[in-house]
Amino acid sequence: MYVLSIDQGTTSTRAIIFDKRANVVSRAQQEFPQIYPRPGWVEHSPQDIIGSTMAVVSEALARANLSAQDIAAVGITNQRETTLVWDKKTGKPIYNAIVWQCRRTAAYCENLKREGFSEKIYNKTGLVPDAYFSATKIKWILDNVEGARERAERGELAFGTVDVYLLWQLSRGKIFATDYTNASRTMLFNIHTLKWDNELLRLFDIPESMLPEVHPSSYNYGCTDARLLGSAVPVCGVAGDQQAALFGQLCTNRGDVKNTYGTGCFLLMNTGSKAVKSQNGLVTTLGATVGDKPCYVLEGSVFVGGAIVQWLRDEMGIISSSADSEVQATKVNDSGGVYVVPALTGLGAPYWNSSARGLITGITRGTARSHIIRAALEGIAYEVCDLVQAMEKDAGVKIVRLAVDGGACNNNFLMQFQSDILNCTAVRPEISETTALGAAYLAGLSARVWQSLDEIKSNFAVEREFTPHMDGLERIRLLEGWREAVKKANL
Repeated sequence: MYVLSIDQGTTSTRAIIFDKRANVVSRAQQEFPQIYPRPGWVEHSPQDIIGSTMAVVSEALARANLSAQDIAAVGITNQRETTLVWDKKTGKPIYNAIVWQCRRTAAYCENLKREGFSEKIYNKTGLVPDAYFSATKIKWILDNVEGARERAERGELAFGTVDVYLLWQLSRGKIFATDYTNASRTMLFNIHTLKWDNELLRLFDIPESMLPEVHPSSYNYGCTDARLLGSAVPVCGVAGDQQAALFGQLCTNRGDVKNTYGTGCFLLMNTGSKAVKSQNGLVTTLGATVGDKPCYVLEGSVFVGGAIVQWLRDEMGIISSSADSEVQATKVNDSGGVYVVPALTGLGAPYWNSSARGLITGITRGTARSHIIRAALEGIAYEVCDLVQAMEKDAGVKIVRLAVDGGACNNNFLMQFQSDILNCTAVRPEISETTALGAAYLAGLSARVWQSLDEIKSNFAVEREFTPHMDGLERIRLLEGWREAVKKANL
């Protein structure tokens, strides 16, 4: 029995097929273009999203010499908050997908804060008013695409995060649904009642007819259209990428913590059945659910994490590949006093400053390329450290074990520095594709490929643990320098 996981990310789409022991049988990946219409604006072509999805699914099946009939279930995990609006009859989007990183609605969000809506929004959704989330992106499309609002009010338009769009396209319009984790990132979903919130819909002037049904993450959503893959396959798991990664790391107990090092960095703590209210700039959101009982998490999001390495490679041209960053960073003993604050699209948690900008500080005549590269990697670890410290204050516990995943977690220098600066153990699993694995687990549990969490946990293995070696006084000195650098970026 096999489970197919579709991992639709910010810069690429992957399809991974897992067997019953959670081994990777085959995988395929395809990058797609990023669209930047204006500074701070980020879009994707919907055709690129669905086109890359179909391509990698077909390739993964072919590489494994399997057909759709061999797949017991499909799990979908996706870049969250990214917003699409399409015609319900034709399935054709009326605008490009507005990506989670896009800051076009930042000024509107600042107005919401000034008008006193922050507490109401947080109390209902666990989120802060920010352009990061979907609600203001939907409003922007309705306000700026000709005829969109009138069509929406007539019930002709559908909204969805990427998972909804994929479900719709894969089923040829038969499935219009999402899960709790993705709904909780829209700023329209009440995470306590588990329903779309009418008061927030009125605030953002969004018709309820646009919104999908909402179900648990491990749930039989329906089948793909048989004409697409040659056979109908049930989609039995859906979760936003970070909650999927938390589940894939098997952080299913209260207090378990993971950090994903992807385009951004995302630190999540399982808080069980209790929604913990943050006093330190984090958000409260829903975790992946098996059954109807909600699971809550605390989350801190860094907008630019591993993307700073892409920037060094693609825009600055000072490394030839992501792997080269580790080689260069280890050529020097320290950053030479250089700090890189990776605020290329503003600062997320715990600062929530959309006007902050990236910064390189501490440069001297002796600064070499390797110092800047090392400082960029350290900057990622410092950002995560800020999140961890905020989370420790909110949860009232000291984090001593951090599960890590995402592409950048394969950088051994970064992982060791992360362990050192946090003074905690960083644990890298044998299967680093934990986002896709989490979606597979959710789908497989619903389809009875796996009978229980205990069966799944028997497959988990650690690839490497990184333990702290840094002197305490050195840690304090470095963190003081980082805080000074962040103050400059926040000006």
